[in-house]
Amino acid sequence: MIKAREPEPGRNGRHTHNYMTIGDVAEFLHVPVTIEDDPLTPELLASGVSVDSRQVRPGDIYVALPGDRFHGIDFVGEAARRGAVAVVSDVPTSILPALVVDRPRAVLGPLASAVYGNPSRDMDVYGVTGTNGKTSVAYLLDAALAEGHRTTGLITGVVVRGPRTNHPGLLTTPEAPSLQETLASFRDQGVDAVAFEASSHGLAYGRVDGTYLRAGVFTNLSPDHLDFHPNMDEYFRVKASLFRAERCRLGVINIDDAYGSRLAAQIAIDMVSVSTADPAADFFAAEVQAHARGTAFTLHSPYGRFAVNLQLMGSAQADNALAAIAAVAATGNNIVSAIRGVEALSGIPGRLEPVDAGQPFLAFVDYMHNAAGQRTVFPFLRSLTSRRVIAVIGATGDRDPGKRFPLGFTAGGMADIVVITDESSYSEDPAELRAPVVAGARAARAAHVVEQPGRAAAIDLAIGLAEKGDVVVVAGRGHSPTIVSGERSQPFDDRSVVRAAILRHHPPSTQLPTG
Repeated sequence: MIKAREPEPGRNGRHTHNYMTIGDVAEFLHVPVTIEDDPLTPELLASGVSVDSRQVRPGDIYVALPGDRFHGIDFVGEAARRGAVAVVSDVPTSILPALVVDRPRAVLGPLASAVYGNPSRDMDVYGVTGTNGKTSVAYLLDAALAEGHRTTGLITGVVVRGPRTNHPGLLTTPEAPSLQETLASFRDQGVDAVAFEASSHGLAYGRVDGTYLRAGVFTNLSPDHLDFHPNMDEYFRVKASLFRAERCRLGVINIDDAYGSRLAAQIAIDMVSVSTADPAADFFAAEVQAHARGTAFTLHSPYGRFAVNLQLMGSAQADNALAAIAAVAATGNNIVSAIRGVEALSGIPGRLEPVDAGQPFLAFVDYMHNAAGQRTVFPFLRSLTSRRVIAVIGATGDRDPGKRFPLGFTAGGMADIVVITDESSYSEDPAELRAPVVAGARAARAAHVVEQPGRAAAIDLAIGLAEKGDVVVVAGRGHSPTIVSGERSQPFDDRSVVRAAILRHHPPSTQLPTG
């Protein structure tokens, strides 16, 4: 009999792991345990869930999922050697006590939630979905809740952060076992409110299943990930699934977006609307002003009228802050504290993040990776200068090829100089990746277009071209610390590369006063 690992008690005395027996799991899944010759099998304790045989720990249930190239059942032996007490799969095995289900991924989220003690029901969880703005809204939610004396946890593709947790985010939405274990760990740390990103991949793969939301936020929807989703209707359907009544109590919906209006008309849960265009919305941001020091607007809400002054730059941050304030206030938290919280947030990694090494021009790193994001960011950058906007852009490999030409076309129509280079190419040829982006930029017939292989060389070129009063933006990767080519991943931080290029081309001894 395999002994489950001993969990460490959390600050509030509860344990991360809930300890279900294999018999409990079989009852939960409504299937029998296929090894019945061992009378101890139903009493084995399960204390965790894993989908990766290499990460199994003693006491885990190993969920063996079918994949494109391999089936997880092929690695059940390794899972057993590492201490798995049972396997859940659609394929039987005699190596471990097996619980055979038709669709193992469909049960993964609810099973992980049950094993970890349904942690989302012990706190207020806020999920954010949409094409653009998810990370920013999650950060703003975290800031708004913390200012109201909530103990918060944050789960994003940038960072996973709690009172005793702080590490980089690996996926926008973690796999279900990781998400549930993180929520349980947060609960044990005394967290009572969590903000997380719910990506379309995460929703489609059931990573959010088993998570109960106090509120879900919908930001917007525009063409993206159409290599994964067959069309926009399916993309919308997946995003809308976050707001199903069995897992979400309240929807906070941006009705300025066409898909947001569609969602608002069809969801069957309580809803509040947010808008920067429609005064009839429940939460309305009027008189939005985006400038070099931040973003300001007047908030009209059921709780009164308030001036909001953000340190975050770009008009999109008015939309994001509006959604965060609405979600926090509509779930019973003080709106004044929420406003103070979003106003105190000084920056979000890789989201119009300024790089200032004393140079006589503005430089930013931003995550904008599609035409919709560009249409929001470039007008703001244009408003900051009477001189030139210089952009470094590229397309990611093994991703939706349909957005590459529009990416170039939009940048080519909105910037003065566009330097087209490489991002993570994965299995694709970087030159073939650049080609449709270059074609799009040249088709706009507005900007000077330069194709420069090698991202560091392209950044160096753009910074070298910059003159006093210009604005430079390095777009597409934001906070990402690595770049991938083929099977090789190497460290690459746009912010560090931009700073180094500035110091190389515009060293402090040669910089002119900017005042």
